[in-house]
Amino acid sequence: MQLASLDWAIIALYFAINLGIGFLYARRASGNVSDFFLSGRSVPWWLAGTSMVATTFGADTPLVVTGLIYKQGIEGNWLWWSFALSGMLTVFFFAPLWRRAEVLTDMELAEIRYAGKPSAFLRGFRAIYLGLPVNTIIMGWVNLAMAKVLALTLGMGKLQAVFVCLTITLVYSTISGLWAVLWTDVVQFVLKMSMVVLLAYFAVRGVGGMGALIDKVQASDAVRGTHSLNFFPHTGEAFFLSFVVLLSLNWWASWYPGAEPGGGGYIAQRIFSAKDEKNSLGATLWFNIAHYALRPWPWILTALVALVLLPAAGDKEGAYIQVMIRFLPPSLRGLMLAGFAAAYMSTIATHLNLGASYLVNDVYRRFLVGNKDDRHYVNASRVATLFCAALSGIATLYMDSISSAWRFLIAIGAGAGLVFILRWFWWRINAWSEISAMTAAAAISLTLQSKLGNGVIRMLHGFDSRLPLVPLNTDDPHGFAWLMLLTTGGTTLVWVSVTLLTRPEPVSKLQSFYDRVRPPAFGWSTFAPAEARAQKTLRWNFFHWVLGFSLIYCALFGIGNLLFRRVADGLLLLVVAATCLVLLFRSLNRQNWSMFR
Repeated sequence: MQLASLDWAIIALYFAINLGIGFLYARRASGNVSDFFLSGRSVPWWLAGTSMVATTFGADTPLVVTGLIYKQGIEGNWLWWSFALSGMLTVFFFAPLWRRAEVLTDMELAEIRYAGKPSAFLRGFRAIYLGLPVNTIIMGWVNLAMAKVLALTLGMGKLQAVFVCLTITLVYSTISGLWAVLWTDVVQFVLKMSMVVLLAYFAVRGVGGMGALIDKVQASDAVRGTHSLNFFPHTGEAFFLSFVVLLSLNWWASWYPGAEPGGGGYIAQRIFSAKDEKNSLGATLWFNIAHYALRPWPWILTALVALVLLPAAGDKEGAYIQVMIRFLPPSLRGLMLAGFAAAYMSTIATHLNLGASYLVNDVYRRFLVGNKDDRHYVNASRVATLFCAALSGIATLYMDSISSAWRFLIAIGAGAGLVFILRWFWWRINAWSEISAMTAAAAISLTLQSKLGNGVIRMLHGFDSRLPLVPLNTDDPHGFAWLMLLTTGGTTLVWVSVTLLTRPEPVSKLQSFYDRVRPPAFGWSTFAPAEARAQKTLRWNFFHWVLGFSLIYCALFGIGNLLFRRVADGLLLLVVAATCLVLLFRSLNRQNWSMFR
């Protein structure tokens, strides 16, 4: 793709703005680690929420959506749409609890919730596990997406592309911490959302308009025997088991960035940085609405154009870029590349900051060097940021598929999610519950994805003949569903057994946790005062959760139906979504947000 001088000037201006923001906030973030990682806990809801949205909109996202649509059609997006249920749990059940905990990272919760050496081990274990291998995998696939973009547009090699992108992102994220990440996220979100909408418009117009696109997709489906425009799979289809597993199990059982059961990761980090509990709830609510209901359709429309124009594309994820090269006017190419850079940088900067916070606050400061001043730890945070970036670059060199990495990460945590939820609501959960759940989930999942699990797979084949006689493959939706079921079942059996066979946490520690965080009295009746036991907090939380996910799915499919010219269905769903929103805010205002104080 040829770029004119004006395109290069636009790209240079974009990078200059981001670096300028970094230097602007450099002094503000140098005072202490709270300023560096949490912006002094003074962030308003709209800024924290927009930053969450920008972070989850990486350069990888539109490419993965394209790959899913090639393989499964629109319904393939349930791989991530299902996590809206988990996201809304965070909004109404966990955001206020996290904010009350007053921790710097979510790893610190281990030593607030549990006692003794097991709690310290859990904190260090989770910090290293999530800060290094898991965080590295996430950054690796984001690097891979940007490398694909630059390879197809500018002819860069993978190593060269990763080096250029990481270097620029490192400058502002290392200098100024979360303040720069938050404000550059706002700039980046506006730019990248504008450009994907424009690309969808030009791509659809390029194939003759919406009506022509629908006709061409249906003609392609008739040849291939697929149903690419379906929002839901039909009973008996190969993907139906996968859909049932995603909707009934995946969202609460698996750990995934941006939708962690019980909250966590960079979502928790933004919650910690919010001004107060109301702002933390508002931030996560805005994030989930924008993430699931507003953003997907421009990606989907462009992916459908790729499907009909490039049905035999070798790199199906990269077909999104091919459509961009073919249909985007030359005058917008520089802006589009800047938009991809924005998508990349917002995600990478957040994960660099998050990984460094785990390594410094929960490993280095907690276990290695605990008596230095704040400036020492800020400098250590900058070194840790560089270290995380280097690891992510190495990981990228060994990756080929973004969606495969997505599924792999979901699978290795299957079953552990219930522990992260119940630790807030059941006093009997202890440190060994979390340790055993994380260990068992990874061990069982990796075994089933290797030749060691062949015996189990052959037994399953006798029950379900559609299952291939190979180690369970996350790229096969049917195999992925069985992998999730077996891993979750085995992991749950392990952690429940360990919980009941080990001692509960000391009463004093449990009372201290309850007094600090004030979870709903259900499950904590021994530690809660009489007035707390009389409240109906969980009932209201559940009511708001149902309204929240109903709002998201009705808005999502309402917009989709309007785009595909099913006007009556679309308008009805949007009316239901608006009704859910009104009921939600009336309910919260009627209670004066009292349950979140």
